[in-house]
Amino acid sequence: MQKIATYVFIYASIAFGVIGLSLALIGGPNDNMEPNTTLLRLLMTTVFIILPSFALSIAGKYLNDKS
Repeated sequence: MQKIATYVFIYASIAFGVIGLSLALIGGPNDNMEPNTTLLRLLMTTVFIILPSFALSIAGKYLNDKS
């Protein structure tokens, strides 16, 4: 379980970086176009994937050390 959570965390972090960079390069400060809205939704999705996978990865390491 810990390995899966770690891999999910790594790939979601990479996706977060790519989406964040593309959002910064494509969008302007007051730009409300559809691609920017979609990129923002994808960015938030990756955040909500990163947080639980990070928690599972850390919890797995902690619980394995206690055994």
